[in-house]
Amino acid sequence: MSPNGRTIAGRDIIRDGLWGNNPVFRQVLGICSTLAVTNVVLNTLVMCVSLTCVMSLSCLTVSLLRNWTPRNIRMMVQVLIIAFYVIIVDLILKAYWPDMSSNLGPYVGLIITNCIIMGRCEAFAGLNKPVASLIDGFFNGLGYSFLLLTISVFRELMGMGTILGIEMPYFSGIWDKWIIMVMPPGAFFALACLIWVCRSFKAKEGA
Repeated sequence: MSPNGRTIAGRDIIRDGLWGNNPVFRQVLGICSTLAVTNVVLNTLVMCVSLTCVMSLSCLTVSLLRNWTPRNIRMMVQVLIIAFYVIIVDLILKAYWPDMSSNLGPYVGLIITNCIIMGRCEAFAGLNKPVASLIDGFFNGLGYSFLLLTISVFRELMGMGTILGIEMPYFSGIWDKWIIMVMPPGAFFALACLIWVCRSFKAKEGA
């Protein structure tokens, strides 16, 4: 149920999360991780899986507790719920994949303050039923992941001539590596180009 009382169809939730209201190129949220971890595809993939899991479970939990959460402390409750799932993900990475945990550094922990998750918990999960909230969180996570993985493939390929650390022989033979693409300025450039392309398609759809 939307804030205006209209029931939201599952296909509308999916479409909005993946494209229509994509958290990155439409709302321009979650930019810190978009810029920080997209220089290598593997790091980006792990971050995307982590955020999607945290967002899905957080939205589900917030929705389940929405009728028992006092409105004046709802934001604090949402942060605690998100932090609980982030800590679990962080501990799993440290226990079973310490190298990846080291590569991602503080950015897994910073999922707690990711405005995409906070936004979906506040704008959707706190007002809608659990199943719809779970779907919303999952597909917003996929929408976020699609943009990040696209950027990371472009940056790693342009900057190092590899994808997932695998050398691309044909590409390497005809392309001089742009080291700047795996540096912070390359992240801004790739993100700006992708937002421009996605919004151009969106504008054509609305025409």
